[in-house]
Amino acid sequence: MAKISSLVAAAAIGLGALAEASAMGNVLRAVTNPVCSATNYTDPYHQLVQDAGYALKNASVNDVTLSYAEGPDNGPPIVMFHAQLLDWFSYSRVMPDLAKSFHVYAVDYPGHGQTVTPDDYPMNANQIGGDLATFIEQEIGQPVNVTGNSSGGLLALWLAANRPDLVQAAVLEDPPLFSSEAANINGTIANKAFNSSYKATFDKPDDFLIYWIDDNSQYFVNNIGLGTPTILKGAVRMTRKCKPDQPVEIGMLKNDDTDRMLLRGLDHQYDPRFGAAFYDGTWNEGFSHADALAKVACPTLLMQANFNYTADGILNGAMSQEDADKAMSLLQDGTYQRVNATHVVNLDAPDVWLTAVKGFFGQ
Repeated sequence: MAKISSLVAAAAIGLGALAEASAMGNVLRAVTNPVCSATNYTDPYHQLVQDAGYALKNASVNDVTLSYAEGPDNGPPIVMFHAQLLDWFSYSRVMPDLAKSFHVYAVDYPGHGQTVTPDDYPMNANQIGGDLATFIEQEIGQPVNVTGNSSGGLLALWLAANRPDLVQAAVLEDPPLFSSEAANINGTIANKAFNSSYKATFDKPDDFLIYWIDDNSQYFVNNIGLGTPTILKGAVRMTRKCKPDQPVEIGMLKNDDTDRMLLRGLDHQYDPRFGAAFYDGTWNEGFSHADALAKVACPTLLMQANFNYTADGILNGAMSQEDADKAMSLLQDGTYQRVNATHVVNLDAPDVWLTAVKGFFGQ
């Protein structure tokens, strides 16, 4: 999943009335009477992606309306699956460059973005992987290169293992191999976010983004200070009032792309049933990571980002070194790359990501 780094440290700079967290009256006035100039931020990559020739499209795939961004046909097809909690736009930092030599498909897989699923859609790897395979058959019609980050990396693995006829090569960008399986999930920092999603499936909040901020408020208090959750919620509500038809993009976070994309993704129709399925273990039912890795015959790049352990031994990252080593021992044609970056490598170190992916896919 996408890891929160340093949220809202600079929020007060652009919010004026929100500058002092202790001034609750100011916070409430800012929320009820938003000054839209404080939210007048548009991510410049919207225009860059558009200028590169991308178009937003929908495809009817079985019972799913799958949303995706498609680039111009300038080379072999590459299909990309973002990290959990994000959406296709999280790839925007690498999409313009990729469009020069690939035919890019950046997909909102079920549970994310503008993709629409039935209320009873099974949120598990086998169901989602099968629908993504149908998408490739139906909309692309030829074998593809696949890459995925985090949970998207698990889906890329599923395709490479179970539909070898559709996958020429795969790049797995810091996937939570083994660590996200039911037997190990309690030992990861990601389980807190999964727990928030799990509780939401029972609480059924009207506003999942605000619910998620509240449920993780102690993080903000511990790492930034008292009042930070209120500042962040005020910024979210202000942005919504001023830009009601757009996903939340907080301009004050523009120097931290991962955090800003996280808020956008949580606001942008994220289905908490997806994260809940990791928490209760159902997402990986019938999908053994070890068995899948051993089945993959195509060339596969495993990219591992930074990780560490908390004081109480909780894994703060997608994979331990032991997880990565085990994965490499199982792949038939695997290449390993350790990168000095946070979990969403394509956002934190886009140049490193581009060099690795284009080189591996032969462009």
